[in-house]
Amino acid sequence: MNKKIKTSAALVAAFALAFGAFATTSASAATTVKIAYQGPLTGPEAQTGTDSLRGVKLAIKLYNAKNPAVKVEVFEGDDQGDDAQGGTVGAGIANDDAVVGVLTAYSGPTIAALPSYKAKGIAIVSPSATRASLTDPTSTSYGAPVFHRIVSNDDLQGPALARVATNGVKDPTVFVVDDQSSYSVGLTKAVKAALGTAFQAGDSAAKGAVSDFSATIAKIKKEKANVVIYTGYYADGAKFLKQLRDKGYKGVYAGGDGVLNSEFPKLAGKKQSEGARLTAPTVPLDVASPKVYAAFKKEFKAEPGVYSTEAFDATNIFLQAIKAGKTTRADILAYLNSSSFSYKNTAGITIKFQPSGDLSGSGLMNQFVVKAGTIKLNGKA
Repeated sequence: MNKKIKTSAALVAAFALAFGAFATTSASAATTVKIAYQGPLTGPEAQTGTDSLRGVKLAIKLYNAKNPAVKVEVFEGDDQGDDAQGGTVGAGIANDDAVVGVLTAYSGPTIAALPSYKAKGIAIVSPSATRASLTDPTSTSYGAPVFHRIVSNDDLQGPALARVATNGVKDPTVFVVDDQSSYSVGLTKAVKAALGTAFQAGDSAAKGAVSDFSATIAKIKKEKANVVIYTGYYADGAKFLKQLRDKGYKGVYAGGDGVLNSEFPKLAGKKQSEGARLTAPTVPLDVASPKVYAAFKKEFKAEPGVYSTEAFDATNIFLQAIKAGKTTRADILAYLNSSSFSYKNTAGITIKFQPSGDLSGSGLMNQFVVKAGTIKLNGKA
């Protein structure tokens, strides 16, 4: 009798030990990690951040709906698209140990945040930071080994913007205006190099600091420019275009991906923005995947915007790593930097990274035009 009791007690103890081990294993498996988005979520360019963040949230919602062992949350880092705030926001993200990867929106804030991300070994997959220096080994803002991007850089966009802006213009005389941001300065350099003798003159108007562009417009008139290229962001770009048209300018107005935003025609005015030519290394979500586009519309009751597609894809790159069992910063960074890494994006194109963090292959650049107050895809740039 005592032997049986002892045996039963031993079985109970063994069962309890096994159950405890099982419970511990299950608890450790059901972990939660975070993917951070750093971009303009408030301020004059908040729409860009909103469009991209929605892509991030949709990807994570679809992933979590499958009840994975590792759940994922979003860390929202609002840098207002301001270079000066990028470092502070990046440090805050890096100090959250649950963050295993980050998407950065603008080039300037990305550069400012790089020291924090490098120090903590956090991988970046940017859906929209296009400044060429981020993937240039000779530059002080070189982002390797943590920085990666899934869009073409401004070494491709500069020549494309120059072509689109001058297409069909007889004897183009081009005036280029930058906003002194890191992104704008880099794009301006590439545009001027591509324009060659067509470049006439240029001017700078500090981002967010100029409300009256009369001085710049006077210079444009003096140079008799028939093409104006603005290399900054849409809030100021729209203000500039409105004043330019209101003062009688009839020539071409063109801008890069910083200007490409659904708010741009609204801010500039339907009449004033008509015919504006834009370039960007982005694919509209309805073109990339009608299925994902429908899910986006259902979820947010809104149209996707610039870089919604790329933010969705960049997030899914991290989710692919997590599904492969990579749940630490070090493991995810190693996974992305592996020569065997690949990801098939929403449009069905396979993405691979060069050691610099740039895309392998020739890259993509599209052109857009404003018609009746709406930005329309106008083919390859």
